Order: sequence, then C-alpha cells, then structure tokens
Amino acid sequence: MVVLDREAPVNVVFISPHFPLNFWHFVAALRDAGANALAMADEPWERLRPELRAAMTEYYRVPDMHRYDDMVRGMGYLTSRHGKIDRLDSMSEYWLSTEARLREDFNVFGLRPADLAVMQRKTGMKGLFARAGVPAAPAHLVRDAEAARAFVARVGYPLVAKPDVGVGASRTWKLERKADLDAFLGSIPEVDYVLEGFVEGDIVTYDGLADRDGRVVFEASLRYSRGIMEVVNEDTDVWYHASREIEPDLGDAGRRLVRAFDIRERFFHAEFFRRKDGSLLALEVNVRPPGGMTVDMWNFQNDADLYRAWADLLVHGNVAQRFERPWCVAYVGRKDRYRYALPLEEVLSRYRSILVHHEPVNDVFSAAIGNYGFILRSPRLEELSAAAADIQAKV
Repeated sequence: MVVLDREAPVNVVFISPHFPLNFWHFVAALRDAGANALAMADEPWERLRPELRAAMTEYYRVPDMHRYDDMVRGMGYLTSRHGKIDRLDSMSEYWLSTEARLREDFNVFGLRPADLAVMQRKTGMKGLFARAGVPAAPAHLVRDAEAARAFVARVGYPLVAKPDVGVGASRTWKLERKADLDAFLGSIPEVDYVLEGFVEGDIVTYDGLADRDGRVVFEASLRYSRGIMEVVNEDTDVWYHASREIEPDLGDAGRRLVRAFDIRERFFHAEFFRRKDGSLLALEVNVRPPGGMTVDMWNFQNDADLYRAWADLLVHGNVAQRFERPWCVAYVGRKDRYRYALPLEEVLSRYRSILVHHEPVNDVFSAAIGNYGFILRSPRLEELSAAAADIQAKV
C-alpha cells in the first residue's frame, strides 16, 4: 500500500479515481477541501497520473474490482488505517451497485441497495415520476410475448425497447413495425427489457447537485443535436450544449424529481422530452453527473469548480461558489470512421478564440460522443452552432 503523510477529519473513499480520466479532479478537490482522500482501484500505483498520486491520502489497489470480497477487504483496510469511512462514491453508473453494497456493509451515508432497486430501474422510475406529478411515456416490462403484443396494440408504433437497468443508449432499439417487434421478441437478451411508447420531441436535461438536505445548490441543462439512441445505433456524430437558460417548467419538474428520488449530497442527471406542443415528459433520472466532459463544461460555463463544490458539500455541508452561467458551452465530437473537411490542426487554429479544451475520448464512450472531443465557449449559441457544423462537416 502507498501511504502519504496527511491527516483530515473526513474520510472519503473514491472508487476508480483514474477512470474516466477527468475524475482525478474529484480526488484533488477532496484533498483541497480538507478531507482524507482515500481511493480504491485495480490500476497499479505507478500507472496513475502524478496529479492523482499527489492528491490521495492513501491508495488501496484491489486485485479485481468485480470481486466484491476484494472490495470489502479494501474498505476494511482503509477503515483500520483511518477509522470509520464517512463517504464513498465513484460518480459512475457502472459501480453504483457496488458502492451501495459497500455503504450498507460499512454503514456509510448515501444510497443503499434498496434505494437502487427502484432508482436504477426504468419501471421503478415510472412510479417516482408519478409521485412527483411529472408525466412520462407509457411503458411495459416484457415478461411474455402475448402481454407485450397487447401493450403494443394499446399504444401503437413506434416503440423503444431498452434494458430495465441500463446506461445511455446501450442495447436500445426503435421498433417501427410488427416485424421489428417479432424480431425483438424472438431474441430478447437474458435481462429485463422495457417497451416504451416512442415520443416525438427533443431531449432536454435538468442536471445539478443537491445538498445533504436535498436542496438543489447547482442546476444546469443540456440540449443535444440528436438523440443519443440515434447517434449510437446509426453511428453518427453528436454535439450538445449547456444552455444559459433553464425554462421555469423544466426547473420545476426537475426539482420535483429530485425530491421524489430523495437525492441528497449527489449530482443528478434528469432527462425529459420537450414535445412539439411545448409539454414535458420525463424520460429517466440518473444519480450521477452526465457523462463525458460535462462537469468540465459546467466549469467553463460558470468560471467555477464543480469538483470542489461537490467536495465542499461532503466536507463542510455547503457550497460557497455562485453559478450564474455567463457562457454558452458546447461539446463537439468527431468519430474516427469519418473523413472531416477540417483536419485537427485547422480546427485548433480556426477556433482558437473559442476553443477552451480538446482531447481524445476513451473507446468506452466513443459510440455515444465520438473519438475526439472539443469544448467551445461563447456568450452566443449561434457562434457555437456554426462552429459545430464546421467541425463536423464531412469531406
């Protein structure tokens, strides 16, 4: 084990601090807020980035993060070294269930397995949407073909088939006719699937950070050029932006969902459809920040530090920063499979006045957001939209 000579009153364990690559900032923020920044992962110490190594109070290398007993041993070791663990997180949907089990076994504040049994399931979310008084698309948990066909007869085509527990648009299909439904029913994977009425509309999000009492202390909203399901299934490009304005009805619906889901001391990511008539339908809620470089986008939008805001909530119980959204910020992704009119060097030169960050994207996320990403910032959305079209123009 690698131990650094640093003490702090609050013990926080961060799982997988090295991945995604920008998550080392959460650990550094914990250190700067005065916490004991503890971490567990399976990455060798020498392969961790220097900034992450410098930020951690102690690091426990787990032989296999998918073996729960190995994770328990890691928590036991860190507890023996530093005392009771006060908080534990990874900010990742992938480790959400592991986190919940560890919190229950080590009596740590936060989401437990019983919470996730409802919150991670799309069928469970429907009940919480109803509790919040926010309308949602009709859905049916597929148990047998006859009941599925009865649901289709009631709501009609098109439909969307998606895992009851799933992340993003992975393993999600649009069913437009009887042949699509028959093909789906004939090859359902061995996980629970949901059929949901297809909704015409644009996806808008209500994102943010809730404090220990469930009050929203930071809020944001994303708009996408295309639905992520279409981007993944059709292997196309996407760009999206963090809006400077949050419509009153979106803010109201989002805050009601935060209360219904009882989100405390966490980031959240709530997705809605904005239909052509202007109404909102809830799609899903994730108890984590949006993926990709979104936290960095928020920082650029607000000239702030959301990594530190989260750490301050855990360590001090409050956030001193103000978030006024003076900028529009956009993420523009490009995929290796395409030939683009502008080479990378030309993009960097032409848009240097509004380009605030760019980097390759890990292959795990490339189907949704591309193999290379650019973050652009301007007070005017029109400038970002034009730049996105230029950057994604094909030969």
